Amino acid sequence: MTPENASDIAISGLQFIAGDTEQLSRFVSLTGMAPDEIREMAGTSGFMIAILDYLLGDEPTLLAFASGAGIAPEDIQKAKFALDPGSLAEF
Repeated sequence: MTPENASDIAISGLQFIAGDTEQLSRFVSLTGMAPDEIREMAGTSGFMIAILDYLLGDEPTLLAFASGAGIAPEDIQKAKFALDPGSLAEF
């Protein structure tokens, strides 16, 4: 997976989260970010990694996103590795 493909998945993840009030509320609660901070940080690689971590952190959310995006759930983990190669050391 290329970093560009990984970024596309993260952006789709952000759209998924932003499109669901419950998901957005949970994301804001977990990250402590205000909505204006989310808009400001949206294009940064650290934020994209945070989106992928959020999706990976809850299996029902991961499966719902993957199904809606038409991608395999493991592609979200691959996207995280593409954007954050150091995260491979976590395994």
